[in-house]
Amino acid sequence: MVSVLDEVSSATERVAAQTGSGRGKRRRFSGWHFVLFPIAILFLVPFLQMTLASFSPAKELVAFPPPFIPSHFTLDGYAKLFGTTDIMRWLGNTVIVSSTAIVSNLVLCSLAGYGFARLKFAGRNFGFLMILATIMIPTQLLMIPTYVLFANLGLLNGLGAAIVPWLATAFGIFLMRQFFLSLPAELEEAGAIDGCNRWQIFFRIVLPLARPALATLAIFTLLGAWNDLVWPLIAINNQQAFTLQLGIANFQGMHQTDWSLIMAGNVVATLPLILFFLFAQRHFIATMTFSGLKG
Repeated sequence: MVSVLDEVSSATERVAAQTGSGRGKRRRFSGWHFVLFPIAILFLVPFLQMTLASFSPAKELVAFPPPFIPSHFTLDGYAKLFGTTDIMRWLGNTVIVSSTAIVSNLVLCSLAGYGFARLKFAGRNFGFLMILATIMIPTQLLMIPTYVLFANLGLLNGLGAAIVPWLATAFGIFLMRQFFLSLPAELEEAGAIDGCNRWQIFFRIVLPLARPALATLAIFTLLGAWNDLVWPLIAINNQQAFTLQLGIANFQGMHQTDWSLIMAGNVVATLPLILFFLFAQRHFIATMTFSGLKG
């Protein structure tokens, strides 16, 4: 068993080396940087403008055209956000929903993906195709039957209504299956020879190698659960159970909109996603570039 785990450890190190994740490794300059840098700036400008607008006086936000840099910086939008709204409760609800979704997807999608990739059972290919087919169904077609189902189960107007749809996703199963297929089966066979059962092979050999794929799945799940608005808007009417996006959506009224409040709320909602991606980007890049182990 020790020899197999040593092989897994060395294989994981090779994955890190292939993706350039070593801290001491100096990255080479590429001509692509001349193309990617302007594109990065283009994507950065809207977030920068939103951040500056959150510190702008309210009267400048309704001017046309609104100034990119405010005449003076003010915290009125943030003071109103944290002083007059339940932003911290909404943020806590969103953290609960997103954390539950991430943990559930990592567990269920990895198990399902490994089953479809390695286990042989009747109807395996048909079942996997049926799961993939659900991706092609428009979400709008599922709203009414899902609402009726949740109403019968008593899950409306609570965090359960926002959590249950994110417990597992077809994309997550597909992502994990494809990654498991790229791993060499020889490591699992060596574990079986050393006396490991299927669960030991999965948890002690396969999952350590799947950390890049798990991080990528966590990123996509966080983005989807954190930014979900349409379904919570339909299923949740209780303000105590509002998620962050649902609460911010209610800042926009029919006759008047407080843009400083909306901009401050959007900064609070966007900043955790950026920090999480910066933390997990190395594993995200590894999944995009890594297709198998050689040697």
